[in-house]
Amino acid sequence: MASPSSVAVSSLETEATQAAVTRERKLNPDLQEQLPKPYLARAMVAVDADHPNGTEGRDPRGMSVLQQHVAFFDRNGDGIVYPWETFKGMRAIGCGFFTSLVFGFLINLVMRILSMSYPTQPGWLPSLLLSVHIKNIHKAKHGSDSETYDTLTLKGGMFDPSKFDAIFSKYGRTHPDALTKDEMNLMLKANRNIYDFLGWIAAIGEWHLLYSVAKDKDGLLQRETVRGVFDASLFERLQDSKKSS
Repeated sequence: MASPSSVAVSSLETEATQAAVTRERKLNPDLQEQLPKPYLARAMVAVDADHPNGTEGRDPRGMSVLQQHVAFFDRNGDGIVYPWETFKGMRAIGCGFFTSLVFGFLINLVMRILSMSYPTQPGWLPSLLLSVHIKNIHKAKHGSDSETYDTLTLKGGMFDPSKFDAIFSKYGRTHPDALTKDEMNLMLKANRNIYDFLGWIAAIGEWHLLYSVAKDKDGLLQRETVRGVFDASLFERLQDSKKSS
C-alpha cells in the first residue's frame, strides 16, 4: 500500500506515463507562485505573471475583458458594433482594405449566427444590420478556443489566467513565451471541439489574422502580444503606431 506522502505527490503530477500527450503539452506547476490565485477568473483585467494587475494605466470602464476586446470596434461608443465599425476598427490596426472589408462583414455575421439561441440583441427579433450588442457579447462566444475567456453563461467574458498560461506552457516549445506559426496551428487543432465546424473556422480566422498583423520580426507571436488581444490593449497600441507613422 502506498504511503500517504507518495499518494500526495502523485495527486500533483501533471504527466501520465500512459498518455504521451501529457508530456508533450505541459502545464506550468509553478504558476501559483508566479501569480496570486491563477485559478480565479478576473472580471475586468487580463493578468499574467508579468502583469498581476493587468495592463497598467488602463481603465476597464466596468466592462468584462471580453467586452473590452469587442468595444474597440465600437467606433462611436454607443454599445453596438455594426459591420462598418468592425471594418473601421480593422483598418485602424493596420489591416488592408480588402481584409478589413471581408472580416468586417464575416465577424458580425458569425456573431449573428452564434447568437441564434442566445441573441446579443436586447429582444428576440434579429437585426438585419448584423449588429452586436456589447453588453450581451458573452452569449456569442464561440467554441474550439483557448477558453481564456471563461465559458460560464452568467460570467462569460472573464479572463482565466491559468488557461492563458497554458497556451504557452503547452504549445510554446521553441520559446517559452512565444508561439511560432506551426505551434499556433497545433494549438488550434488541439482545441477543436468535435463537429464544431463554425468554431474551428472562427478560431483559425482570428488567430491567423492576429499572426499577420502582430507577429514580430522573427515570425513569433509573443506572450504580451497575445495578452493584449484579450483586453484590446494590443489594438490600441497598433492604432497609435499607425497614427504616428
